[in-house]
Amino acid sequence: MPRAVSQKLKILYLMQLLLEQTDEEHTVSMKEIISYLENNGITAERKSIYADVEALQQFGMDIISRREKPAGYYLASRQFELPELKLLVDAVQASKFITYKKSSELIKKLESLASRYDAGKLQRQVFVANRIKTMNESIYYNVDKIHTAISENVQITFQYYEWSVEKEEKLKKNGDRYRISPWGLTWEDENYYMIGYDEQAEMIKHYRVDKMLNIALTKRMRQGKERFTNFDMARYSRKTFGMFGGREEMLTLEFENRFVGVVIDRFGKEVNIRKADEAHFLARVEVVVSHQFFGWLTGLGTGAKIIKPEPVALEYKNYLRGIMEGYHDE
Repeated sequence: MPRAVSQKLKILYLMQLLLEQTDEEHTVSMKEIISYLENNGITAERKSIYADVEALQQFGMDIISRREKPAGYYLASRQFELPELKLLVDAVQASKFITYKKSSELIKKLESLASRYDAGKLQRQVFVANRIKTMNESIYYNVDKIHTAISENVQITFQYYEWSVEKEEKLKKNGDRYRISPWGLTWEDENYYMIGYDEQAEMIKHYRVDKMLNIALTKRMRQGKERFTNFDMARYSRKTFGMFGGREEMLTLEFENRFVGVVIDRFGKEVNIRKADEAHFLARVEVVVSHQFFGWLTGLGTGAKIIKPEPVALEYKNYLRGIMEGYHDE
C-alpha cells in the first residue's frame, strides 16, 4: 500500500479498532494500536496516533485514555447503548412479519453497533429459530414500494392471497388485482398492515403486507384524502380487533372491576369509563364488530358483557349459541 494512501486510512483503522474492540471494560494500549495498524499494512508513530485520537475526539467520539487498570484507550459511549440494542434485538426476533433469514441478518447488523464483547451478550439473548415467522421474503420490497407510492401520491395495484387447507397460497378474487390508495403502514397484532382507501367501495381498508404480491405503482393520483385528514392510526388499530373487518359501532360494555387494566391496555388510558356499582364499571368504546371482537370478549368470561346497543348484544348471544350448538351431543 503506498504510504500516502496508508496514512489517509490510518485514522479510519484507528476508529474501527476503537469501535469494534473497546468498551469501558476493554481497552487498547498504544503498543496494541501500533501492532493493529501494522497488521493492516500501516506504519505509525506514537505522536501521529496521539494526533489522530485528538482528531477523533474533536469529531465527536467519546474516547477516554485511562491510566488505572485496565489502562489504555477505549470508547466510552456509542450511538446505541447496550440496553437499547437488546431492546431492538427483542423487537426483531419477536416480529412475525420479519422472516427468519432477515431476522438473523438484522441482528448481525445490530451486533456491529456494539463492541465485540457486547455483541456476544446480544447473541446470547437471541432465540429466533423456533419463532413463528412469515415466509414472504418480499415484504421488505413491499414496504419500500408502499412508502414510495405514498411519497409520490399515487395508487398501487397488487394481488392478495390466503392460505388453503393444503397449505398453499391461493390468490383472492381469482387473481384479479386490487387497486388501493395507500395512506399509511401500521404494526398490529405482530403483523404489518397497509391502511388505504378503496375508491370503488368508498371505504378505508387494510391489508397484511406479507400477503400482498406483485405490487405495482400506477399513474393514478391517490384518493380518499378527506378521509385521512384527521385519521388516527392508533385509534383505528385499537377498535379493529385482530385487524378483522366489520362495521363500526359505539358500544357500552360492562366489566368486573378486575378487568380495568385489560380495558385500558386495549383502548388506551383515555377510554371513557364510569362506575356502574361497587363491583362493575361501564366502558363506552368504538369498535369494529366482528367475530374476532366477540372472541376477545368471550375470553373475559362472565366478567364482561355488552349492554347496548341491544342488536349487537343479541348478535353476540347468537354467536355464543352457535358455538354451543357445535358441541351438542348427537
